[in-house]
Amino acid sequence: MSAADVQRGLDRARAVAAAMPERGLFAAVEWRIAPRVFPISPLLATRLESLGSQLLDFYRACNLLYRFSVRGTLPRWIADYLDAGKPPALIEASRNNRFKAAVPRVIRPDILLQDNSSDGGIQFKITELDSVPGGIGLTAWLNQTYSALGDEVIGGARGMHDGFREMFCADANLSAPAVQIVVSEEAATYRPEMEWMARQLAEERFAVRVIRPEELNLSDGVRPDIAYRFFELFDMINVPNSTALLEAACAGKVAVTPPFKPQLEEKMLFAFFWHTALKSFWRQELGEKVVTALQQVIPCTWILDATPLPPHAVIPELGIYDWREMARFSQKQRELVIKISGFDANAWGARSVTVGHDVSAAEWAAAIEHALGSFPSKPYILQRFHRSCVVETEWADLEHNQLQPMSGRARLCPYYFVVGDGVRLGGVLATVCPQDKKVLHGMTDAIMAPCTATGQ
Repeated sequence: MSAADVQRGLDRARAVAAAMPERGLFAAVEWRIAPRVFPISPLLATRLESLGSQLLDFYRACNLLYRFSVRGTLPRWIADYLDAGKPPALIEASRNNRFKAAVPRVIRPDILLQDNSSDGGIQFKITELDSVPGGIGLTAWLNQTYSALGDEVIGGARGMHDGFREMFCADANLSAPAVQIVVSEEAATYRPEMEWMARQLAEERFAVRVIRPEELNLSDGVRPDIAYRFFELFDMINVPNSTALLEAACAGKVAVTPPFKPQLEEKMLFAFFWHTALKSFWRQELGEKVVTALQQVIPCTWILDATPLPPHAVIPELGIYDWREMARFSQKQRELVIKISGFDANAWGARSVTVGHDVSAAEWAAAIEHALGSFPSKPYILQRFHRSCVVETEWADLEHNQLQPMSGRARLCPYYFVVGDGVRLGGVLATVCPQDKKVLHGMTDAIMAPCTATGQ
């Protein structure tokens, strides 16, 4: 790279740093600034565009899966798994007919690029889905900021803004609904980005406010048309006014998104997708084409159910009759991941993740025992580990006036907004972590940048 190219990169990075909102985007969280957007192939960009509608179909099918199980049309064990560890009042409310068809209005998969995708291919794996995701304001700001530098980003400069606004208008069937984004203390890290997003939309005369739960007023004449729930359902006991908001939603006084449906926030939904007994259900609800597409990207997943198997039975794909047999797996066989399914404070931020081949045999055996001992009140899942490809990129060390090369592994997070019966891709956030990291997420030594479809 020539000295002129280096200087251009540093100048661009300084422009990005200078554009940072005064109040920041993440509370006390920093990242490495990329001098350029993250390139992906046009084929991958096209695949991500189509993925949104497929994941919406998947959520709708999961919603039916649970309802049919409760009704008795499908086996009861499905609902029993999904209800495990949930408060009875929340379970009852989640079945309310007022929002029986409601699914999350924001869909964000965590995507790992595969080793053979760097040659222009489109292979990737979705490690999980997040319906209460951070990064909405960050990605909107990144798209806007890099677009101002002349880059063509996926979704465009205003794609995140427009998608976020339009999903509320469609949800309330109003051109200008009053929206309040309720951010809990547990999610306070993300409050600055939501406040920035609200300020941006307010400039377009869209009535949206970011509030703390204790500020929520549900009285007649002042309550919002829509409340955006930026808190996890496991944390409801610690969130002021959360029960009142739930009751208002059940009474039809306030539309709440994501809906109060803990069953749609479980990672075990991927295990149901691969369950042999449910093949006909998925094909009937999704169609052969969507099932085939999702089979390529959803990793094999199992629920770590501690119930003993009959003597003649084996666990599919693994060929074992007891989960504890995994403790004797070789390091190669331990290319597996254990993590909690959903309704727990450790269900986000990779807090509960154990990567089998990255720990000792003793640590792996302990993780298995802990997962089985937590069942059924806190179910864990097991997933195939899929290694992400190594990408070569760089970040701007502005303190030392240098561009630093970095070999890293990338996680892509496309943000899909459900607008009416369809979805809109607002943007794609790339998080590139150092190559030695097994679990990819936002961290101080990660690069975060918007994606472009030029492939250059």
